[in-house]
Amino acid sequence: MKVKPIISVILFLSAANYAAAQKTAGDTVLKGSTIEVIQSYKPQVKKAPKPEWMPQLPAADTTRPVLNFEVPQQTLYYSYTSEQLRPLALGKDTGAIPFPNYVKAGAGNLSTLYLDAGIGNVRGANYETAIHLHHESQKGSIQSQQTAFSGAEAEGVLRQGENKWHAFAAVERNQYFFYGYDHSLYTINSDSIKQTYTSVKAGVDLKRKITMSGKDIYCQPSVDLSLYDARFNTSETSFGFNAPFSHHVDSSLEVVVAFSAEFTHLKMTPGSINNNLAELLPGVVLHQGKLTGHGFLGFAVGKGGSVYVLPDIVADYLIPATTLTLSGGWQATVRRNTYEELTTENPYLNTYYAVRQMRSDELFANLTGSYGKHINYAVRASWLNFSNLPTYLNTPGDFQQLYVAYDDVSALRLKGTVRYTESSKWSAGATAEFYKYYTGTQAQVWHLPTFKMKVDLSVKPLPELTIMAYTGILGGIYAKNILGNAVLLDPIVDIGGNAEYQIIPRLSAFLQVSNLLNSKYQRWLGYQAYGLNVYGGIRLKF
Repeated sequence: MKVKPIISVILFLSAANYAAAQKTAGDTVLKGSTIEVIQSYKPQVKKAPKPEWMPQLPAADTTRPVLNFEVPQQTLYYSYTSEQLRPLALGKDTGAIPFPNYVKAGAGNLSTLYLDAGIGNVRGANYETAIHLHHESQKGSIQSQQTAFSGAEAEGVLRQGENKWHAFAAVERNQYFFYGYDHSLYTINSDSIKQTYTSVKAGVDLKRKITMSGKDIYCQPSVDLSLYDARFNTSETSFGFNAPFSHHVDSSLEVVVAFSAEFTHLKMTPGSINNNLAELLPGVVLHQGKLTGHGFLGFAVGKGGSVYVLPDIVADYLIPATTLTLSGGWQATVRRNTYEELTTENPYLNTYYAVRQMRSDELFANLTGSYGKHINYAVRASWLNFSNLPTYLNTPGDFQQLYVAYDDVSALRLKGTVRYTESSKWSAGATAEFYKYYTGTQAQVWHLPTFKMKVDLSVKPLPELTIMAYTGILGGIYAKNILGNAVLLDPIVDIGGNAEYQIIPRLSAFLQVSNLLNSKYQRWLGYQAYGLNVYGGIRLKF
C-alpha cells in the first residue's frame, strides 16, 4: 500500500481549504447596507431607603428603683415651721443663671406694703450663696389691728475636696398687737399692747467622709446659736449641736449613730427657766428590694432630768404588680415647747407661762399610690398620744392675751391627699385631715382644729400667665368665753389666689388675693381676721 502519496494529497487539500477560508474572511464587504445598534438608556440613581418615623412614647417603666441615701442630720424631736422660699437652690451648678437676682414689690388695701428680694449671683466654682430679704405690713379697721414682718436670711456652701461646708445666718423681726380685748369696754394705748419678736440665728455644719480601717464613715456635725427676744423683759437664748455618723455595711444596710443636744435659757418676769434636751440615737436603715425602712431607738434626757425612750420604726413595702406602697410604724418625739416655738404657733401668747416638754407618740398605717399617669394619692390612719400638749385659753378679764393650758390627750387621725397633674398646663389637689380627741385632761383641746381641708388649683392658660387659686377650711375649734363656757368658733373659710403675668423676660406683674369672702373669722377668740386683702405689684429680675 502506497501510504505516503495519500498523506501528501490530504495535507495539500487541507492547506488549500485553509487558504481559501483566510481569503474569504479578509475580503468580505457588505455593500449598500447600514447596521444601527439602538439601546434605550435612562440614567437613574438608586434611592436610599427612607426610614418611617413613628413618634411614640417609650414603654412605661414599672420597676421601682432602689435608692441608696445617707441619713441626714437627725433632728427628730423638735417642731419646725415651713421655711421661706429661697431665691435659688444651693446645689452645685456650673451653668449660667439668666437672672439670678430679683426684686418683688407691691401694695394694696389694708395699708399693705410688700417687699421680697433675692440675691444669688455671688457664686464661684466651689461656693454658692443666697441672700433673701422680705417685708410685709398690714393694718386693719380695728384699733391696733396691725402686723409687720421683716427679715433677712443668708446661706452659703463651700466645697473643699470631699468636705462640704454649709453656713447660715438669719435676722427676723415680727410685730403684733394684743387687740383681742372688748373695744367697747376698754380704751388702751397701742404702745402698751405692742409685742415685737426679734430673732437672730446662725449655724454651720460640715459634711465629710472619714475612712477608718478601710471603712467609709459619713458624718455631718453641726452647731447653731440663736437669740429670741420679746418685749416685757422676755428673752430666750439657745445653743445646740448635732453629730450624726453613718456607715454603709453594704448596698442594703446602713448603720447610723447620732448624738445631739439643745440648751435653752428662758428669761421672763419673774424668774428664768432652763429647757434642755440631749439624746443618743442609734439605728439602722434598710433597703431590701421592695422592702425599705429604718429603725431607731432614741434615749433622751430632758428638762428636770426626765428620761425618754423614743422609738422610730418605719417600714415601707411596694406591693408587687401594683403602684401601691404600704407603710407603717411607730414614731415618738419630744418637743421642748420653747418660747419661740409657742409664739410662732400663737403670737398672742402671754409673756409668762409654765414650760413643760411634750412627748408625742404615733402609730400609723399609710398607703400611697397612683392611678394612670396623672393621679397620685395617699391615705394615712394614725393613733396619737400626747403628754403635755399645749392648748390655749384666753386670759380672764380683758381677754388681751392667751395662756397655755397643757393637756394629756389621745386622738385618732385620718388624713388623705390626692393630686391630678397634666404636664405643665394645670394641676389640682386636695388635702383633708380629721381628728377625734378623747381621754383628755381638759374639757376640749382648746383652740386646736379638729378638721382641716385645703383645695388648690394651678393653671397656665398662656405661656406668660400663671394662675393659682385655693380654698382653706379649719373647723372644730373650741374656746372659753368670758363667762367660762366652752364655745365652738365659726369655721374658718379662706378663699384666695394669685396670678403672675410675664410682660418681658425681666419684668412681670402679680396680684394676690386672700379672704375673698371678706369673712371676719377668729382663729383665736377675740382676734378677728382682717377681711378681704388684695395687693399687687411687679417683679424685676436682673
